[in-house]
Amino acid sequence: MAEAILAAAYADLFQLPRVSGKSVEPKKLDSISFFGPFENADFDYVSATAEGNNLARWLTHLPGNYLTPGIYRDFAESLAEEEGWQATFFDRDKLEELGAGAFLSVVEASPVRDAGILHLQYRPAGAKGKPFALVGKGICFDTGGSNLKVGGGMLGMHGDMQGSAVALGAFLAITRLGFDQPVDCWLALAENHIGARAVKCNDVITALDGTTIELINTDAEGRMVLSDTLALVSREKPRVIIDYATLTGAVVAALGQRMAGAITNRRDWIEPIIQAGERCGERVWPFPYEEDYDEDLESKVADTLQCRTSGAGDHIYAARLLGKFVDKDIGWIHVDMASSGTHTGGLAHIPTDLQGFGVRFGVEWLRKVANE
Repeated sequence: MAEAILAAAYADLFQLPRVSGKSVEPKKLDSISFFGPFENADFDYVSATAEGNNLARWLTHLPGNYLTPGIYRDFAESLAEEEGWQATFFDRDKLEELGAGAFLSVVEASPVRDAGILHLQYRPAGAKGKPFALVGKGICFDTGGSNLKVGGGMLGMHGDMQGSAVALGAFLAITRLGFDQPVDCWLALAENHIGARAVKCNDVITALDGTTIELINTDAEGRMVLSDTLALVSREKPRVIIDYATLTGAVVAALGQRMAGAITNRRDWIEPIIQAGERCGERVWPFPYEEDYDEDLESKVADTLQCRTSGAGDHIYAARLLGKFVDKDIGWIHVDMASSGTHTGGLAHIPTDLQGFGVRFGVEWLRKVANE
């Protein structure tokens, strides 16, 4: 109970960014007094995960013109310098050299060449072995591309980078906790624009690992940037990968807006994923990951379809595509946050619509695997 009260205080006192000429009076709290047995309360954990959660909410709340891929990169690299992380940026020139056609297909119409994949490394003293990897979809604005969003569908699309914000928030929390094993964070930073150079339906592109993909819907851009990012991550042979993305409306239809969906390539992780979510207060519910779903992604001109032309279960098909780019020797969890990132009026101890959901789950899962 003491941990929950402190976590709620951190969340409520935090001021989300506001663009205004009017000053906002910050909320103040002089002290919290606890009475009773709370010797087992882990206040360091609460503080670290709250800071990570607040960072994720702050980034996601920023308007799209205040968080372009270039601005995002500058911020993350400045944070890396403060925290002692190593930072490497794969810009468009480098991605072209690597043959990352899936990622590049999304940014063809971008007027500014600021997109890329940012790789951050946390290496505590004496740490050895394979790193853990946190991966995030960072689409700073999503127009839908040639499959242009209509009506109110364009609203809120500055928040399509929430997966990357949660990955970065979990990465910061891990650092604050002094995690004793190496961790990497990979942010796929881009915008999905409409324009004369934008890719079209039925175009065939070649991903970083040589897989050819027939495009069906340019508004399914998240799985494209993540495909090449996961292929790049897999080359590093991490011990575990968690990727976060606000990816599909299908997971919202399946779960509502109170928990995230998850898909893993490790069947024996299904119940532990549920339990980890319940322990940390961020509920995650797994969906199937079965090979016969690939029959519905067969293309007549390429190795695979990007997605189905119609039909239910898009969250499962998206994971089947992403899984093609994850080495089978690497344990992988895909977290589709579209069903958990926003909840009108707040949820649990978070008082704002934006939840920053996934920071505590990521920390919980890495600590669990590290102790096995």
